[in-house]
Amino acid sequence: MGTRCVIGVGNRERGDDAAGPEVVRRLARRAPAGVHVLECDGRLGALFEAITRGGWVFVVDAMSSGAPPGSVKRFDAVAAPLPVAFATSSTHGFGVGEAVELARALGRLPAQLEVIGIEGTSYEFGAPMTPEVDEAVERVVAELLPA
Repeated sequence: MGTRCVIGVGNRERGDDAAGPEVVRRLARRAPAGVHVLECDGRLGALFEAITRGGWVFVVDAMSSGAPPGSVKRFDAVAAPLPVAFATSSTHGFGVGEAVELARALGRLPAQLEVIGIEGTSYEFGAPMTPEVDEAVERVVAELLPA
């Protein structure tokens, strides 16, 4: 698979929205060389720059699609636009979908871009992540570690 960049998008202060940053925090402690991690608060410019670095890019973010809490969905963002759950603004500014579609429109998508959504339910300021999301974060970290 080669060099991987994992971008965790979210706000650590808003409950389940911390899923993306928590994935990269846990991954950073266990990942070998060749796996780069980056936390992004969702500012469009920073997220766009992170996505367009090239190589194999994974973006992890909380989502609200109506699926059961803690559900994990993976999307090949090079093959097709992201579903509506990622297409609108989020608690941390612009959504992942907007940054991905900007990169697509400008011809700047990386060779491989996978977006991983973790279904959340609680996004209140100061709330902790729910147990279902915490478990999903650990599953995603395990999946992203090289074999």
